[in-house]
Amino acid sequence: MARQLLQQCLQCGAWTLATTCPSCGANAQAAAPLKWSPEDHRAEIRRKMYNVSEAEWAKGLATLPSLDEMKSSQNASEEE
Repeated sequence: MARQLLQQCLQCGAWTLATTCPSCGANAQAAAPLKWSPEDHRAEIRRKMYNVSEAEWAKGLATLPSLDEMKSSQNASEEE
C-alpha cells in the first residue's frame, strides 16, 4: 500500500506523499507502477476471499447502460 502512496515531483525529483511537491509546488506522480504479474501466486487466495466464483459476486458488479439507453439520453440532453 505504501508504494502506491509514494509520489515523486516531476520537476525537482523530491519525494512526498502528496500530489503537490512541498519543495517547489509542482505536480507529483506515482513513483513506481503497481506490481502485477501473470504468475500471481496469491490470486487464487484473493478470488476465494472475494467469492469470485459465486453468482452473487457477479451480480454485485457495476453495469453500464445499454448503447440504446446512452444514445437516447444523449439525444434528450441535446434537445434541451
